[in-house]
Amino acid sequence: MRKKIALIGGGNIGGVLAEQAAYRELGDVVLFDVVEGLPQGKALDMAEGAPLVGTDSKISGANEYADIAGSDVVIITAGLARKPGMSRDDLLKTNLSIMKQVAEGVRDNAPDAFVIVISNPLDAMVYTFKEVSGFPKHRVVGMAGILDSTRLRSFIAWELGVSVKDVTALVLGGHGDTMVPLVRYCTVAGVPISQLISPERIDEMVERTKGAGGEVVGLLKTGSAFVSPALSALEMAEAYLRDKKRVFACACLCEGEYGVDGLYVGVPCVMGAGGVERILEVELDSDERKLFEASVDHVKELVTQIEI
Repeated sequence: MRKKIALIGGGNIGGVLAEQAAYRELGDVVLFDVVEGLPQGKALDMAEGAPLVGTDSKISGANEYADIAGSDVVIITAGLARKPGMSRDDLLKTNLSIMKQVAEGVRDNAPDAFVIVISNPLDAMVYTFKEVSGFPKHRVVGMAGILDSTRLRSFIAWELGVSVKDVTALVLGGHGDTMVPLVRYCTVAGVPISQLISPERIDEMVERTKGAGGEVVGLLKTGSAFVSPALSALEMAEAYLRDKKRVFACACLCEGEYGVDGLYVGVPCVMGAGGVERILEVELDSDERKLFEASVDHVKELVTQIEI
């Protein structure tokens, strides 16, 4: 029997998630949205294209939470997207009320699912889902660090004219302007980028990474990034469904790790069939520690505005 993947939110990210999850045969897909006809129409279009890619995964659309029953993985994209001039934090109030409803719907209909949150502001939204649903921490995680890291990996590969496959990067902290790209841990085939790129260019790429989401918003003008966030979440879903034991930077609930207690922030973790199986604590120098603590303080600021 194939696994079942529920996608909450039928917008741009949800559409890419549905297509890729089904076409990669990660499982049968249910695309949920409150707008009648939207998820059904997208699902039908994808399902009719399935023979062309040779997938037998089923794709369906739904407007009722009852249709996500029995889901193994739930990926949440529901909420407003950013517009030019907006920060992720500006979405807090509106998306908070949406996330509360989503958390109740998932809790009541897919109580055993592994949940990946993409909605912004990410760190606050995944915290809200955890608090409302009551799910254990290893089954609730936020997609952030993978996306931030892959953006930095892209910039490094473009700069050096090398394959993206050979570039590794690690970005920790909150998913926002205070994120912390750890340059010391960025390598090309094991070679630190500090040996290949000037400090000035590295600083420019770090700043571009921090503002990468806003750069896309500014160009699109009517929405925010959707392909790269979807692909990042699918990496996490596949690691869980296929017990890959992948090491990702994700928004995990820290309970003492990195000196953080009771907050979701981006840290490296091992992801497999147990969900977030453990958090890896890497050494931070004094400058990195200051930046990380400032990022955590920003997340804390957002969380204090949340009323469950």
